[in-house]
Amino acid sequence: MIQIGGRTIALDDPLLIGGAIVLLLIFLMLFMSLRAAQRGAVHADKQAQRVAALAGGLTHVSEAQAQQQAQLLTLLETRLATVQEQVNGNLAASATATAHSLGALQQRLIAIDKAQENITALSGNVLSLQDILSNKQARGSFGEIQLNDIVGKALPPDSFTLQATLSNGKRADCLIHLPNPPGPIVVDSKFPLEGYEALRNASTEAEALAAARRFRSDVKAHIRAISEKYILEGETADGALMFLPSEAIYSELHANFPELVREGFAARVWIVSPTTCMATLNTMRAILKDARMRAQAGAIRKELAALYADVDRLGTRVGNLDRHFGQAQKDIEEIKISAQKAGTRARRLDEFDFEELAADAPDRPSDPMPQRTTPRAIIRR
Repeated sequence: MIQIGGRTIALDDPLLIGGAIVLLLIFLMLFMSLRAAQRGAVHADKQAQRVAALAGGLTHVSEAQAQQQAQLLTLLETRLATVQEQVNGNLAASATATAHSLGALQQRLIAIDKAQENITALSGNVLSLQDILSNKQARGSFGEIQLNDIVGKALPPDSFTLQATLSNGKRADCLIHLPNPPGPIVVDSKFPLEGYEALRNASTEAEALAAARRFRSDVKAHIRAISEKYILEGETADGALMFLPSEAIYSELHANFPELVREGFAARVWIVSPTTCMATLNTMRAILKDARMRAQAGAIRKELAALYADVDRLGTRVGNLDRHFGQAQKDIEEIKISAQKAGTRARRLDEFDFEELAADAPDRPSDPMPQRTTPRAIIRR
């Protein structure tokens, strides 16, 4: 039994047991609530610690990330500056190289322009040459000019005459004054171009045969004309030269028309090209030199005789001069001896050495010596 405030409550009272149970339940609930609150607080602390650690980690990560970003930005700026510098250098080098290339290209374009001008001028010259060669009279003048140039380079000016007129009234392109024999020889220029061009341009066998006949006819006509006009007995040499201004025509003639060459030999007309003409003229120059030496042989012998007389006279005069020098040398030696003796006597006289003076010249009478009142030796004293 329990006495509470004047009320007695039995221990087995259901109300008491229920109330105790209720109190116990309340107490348990409070206890459990307290435990739950404690666990919540511990958990909250742990969560707070975790949050704080996470915040610290996040701060550290943020700081590290900010530092890495700063380093990355610095590295990127440095690399960007380096790349920009390299790009600027490459651009400058490229600009310089481009400028040089453009300058070289401009120079090449200028050279190309000049070459184009030269080609244009050369084309005009070729056309002019074709115009010249298409005209017989102009073609003849072309051959004469070439012949004059070759002869002027190979021979002395007084050994030939251009456009010489012979006794028959015919005018030769060049007359070379060779001595007899063989005598003056004529060189005449011929240019059978039409037949040669027809031969070169022939496309069929019939055209080639026709062109060959024309070429053969032209060359025979030239050989016959030279033989009849420029080989004059007693005035010119027994032969003449036909000058072909083209090496191609000369080669064609000797390669495919040897009968024309033999016909020229038979008519005493020798066909020459610019090259063979120069060789022939050099041989003529040697002949002219030899002839002039023979013509001057008498004058040379006369000059040699005069030279021999001059040399002989020179030898005589050298001998005379040598004798004069020998006599002069002898006279000089005698003068030296006399001067030496005179000096010796003067010294002895100055020293009053009359005994030695008399002993040196016993055979020569002495001139009376004047009395000297004041000897030189005393005066010196």
